[in-house]
Amino acid sequence: MSATTSQEMDLLVRAKYQEFRQNEELAEGMIPQLGRLYRDHNVICLVYDRTLVNASPINILKAHEFVRKELQIDVHVHETFRLLSVVSKLDLSPARLDLGKLAVLAKEEGLLKDCLSRTMEELTLPSAELDAFLRVHLSDLVGAGHRHVQERGRDVVLYGFGRIGRLVARLLIEKAGAGDKLNLRAVVVRCKTKQMDDLRKRVSLLSLDSVHGPFRGTIELDEEHCGFVANGVLVQMIYANRPSEVDYSKYGIHDALLIDNTGMWRDSKGLRQHLMLKGISKVLLTAPGSDIKNIVYGANEDMISPDDEIISAASCTTNAIVPILKLIDAEYGIESGHVETIHSYTNDQNLIDNYHDKERRGRSAPLNMVITETGAAKAAERALPQLKGKLTGSAVRVPTPTVSLAILCLNLNQAVDKESLNEFMRESSLYSPLQNQIGYSSSMEAVSSDFVGNRNTGIVDSLATTVFGNRVNLYVWYDNEFGYACQVVRVIQHMAEIAHPRYPKKSISASVSPSFARKERGKHAAVAAKMHRSSQATVAALV
Repeated sequence: MSATTSQEMDLLVRAKYQEFRQNEELAEGMIPQLGRLYRDHNVICLVYDRTLVNASPINILKAHEFVRKELQIDVHVHETFRLLSVVSKLDLSPARLDLGKLAVLAKEEGLLKDCLSRTMEELTLPSAELDAFLRVHLSDLVGAGHRHVQERGRDVVLYGFGRIGRLVARLLIEKAGAGDKLNLRAVVVRCKTKQMDDLRKRVSLLSLDSVHGPFRGTIELDEEHCGFVANGVLVQMIYANRPSEVDYSKYGIHDALLIDNTGMWRDSKGLRQHLMLKGISKVLLTAPGSDIKNIVYGANEDMISPDDEIISAASCTTNAIVPILKLIDAEYGIESGHVETIHSYTNDQNLIDNYHDKERRGRSAPLNMVITETGAAKAAERALPQLKGKLTGSAVRVPTPTVSLAILCLNLNQAVDKESLNEFMRESSLYSPLQNQIGYSSSMEAVSSDFVGNRNTGIVDSLATTVFGNRVNLYVWYDNEFGYACQVVRVIQHMAEIAHPRYPKKSISASVSPSFARKERGKHAAVAAKMHRSSQATVAALV
């Protein structure tokens, strides 16, 4: 290597590092503004559905990198910082505000020019053009203050505190915001040992999780009130062996939504025990229900009526596949299909070989792949009646702690090609009403652990898609714990009539079309080439 080439490389290394430090500074500058919007206005800021609330500077940069690399959409932290500096000065009512999508819209209207070359101070200067742009696209929010916020949040009780219960607790505490939405008030469990010892153990399990990591925030015991305080939220631990032993009004709990995640009762008769008690008004089951409505949020929540007192959030697999099946059936028509689930082991299985009521499940979960049954196909038919009699299903339990894979083998009513099918799923994941439920991956190195903690209920692995005429195989990843817990919270928000609108409302894509995806990829490639030339120019100038 020549001296000149070595010098150029050294300067390039320094230029790249300087660029990263500048981006990091912008991300750090976003955090106070994001916090104020969330705490004071219940505005949740995102970048293409990846939340920025409580995110570290590195995670903010990773969210932008994901959009550029995985979704192939040109969005930079300079642009979202610029927008946020103007947004934070507006008086907004509660909403989910996607800064990434707003940035794309702004650039389509000729705004946010030269952001990448501006300093942090320049990016915070007032802008009449951006202010006007935001007042148009956020017209329902600006100046509305807190008109959509309830004076008092809705009380929530968790009956049971297992894997799903603890993850739901984490999400409810995370979403406490200004304290006027869903308020987790109590957890009901059976006492396994001395009460204080039991409390310490359960709080420890909430605080530390071998799969999902530590609790994001502060958590401490409150032995005086037999509870715990998490991020300032006081939660009562109530010990009871059966529903009838609890008087919720004694704890100041009124008109509460109870989430039963024990699975002990799956019919209306058993679950109605909760409604016989003071303080409880509605019940949500976190398992498939037998004679109650099974709801997959995003697909059939319109079935919920104000008079429904007991409903089910269906199963994790049902939530993973139903949104995708709904879209595929609406676009192409489904003639028939089979759902094969490669499912992580669960607490229902044995650590080592031991007796089990169900066939094969008595064998050691961490040492075997276990063929078993699944009710997901039948449950999907209940959620989507138009598919009745068209689906079959089976499952294999495998030695992983979470993240499962559903393989949808479908015969469509028409022939399709891989590119158009994948582009349809990609656009649906970005712009359809099911964007919270459906994710999209184009990574050549993706494996199951990459999707731990993913908030989508099903992520299409586009590179694994196979097509032969009208026969299609779709591979769908899903975190059967966390992704499902997110759906449970969405259902309970719907039951509580707490729904923050999404902005921008204007669709960036006029329709779900393959041409749009190709256009975006072309823009991404052009930007990448421009950035490469810029780096070369920087090195030349430094030399």
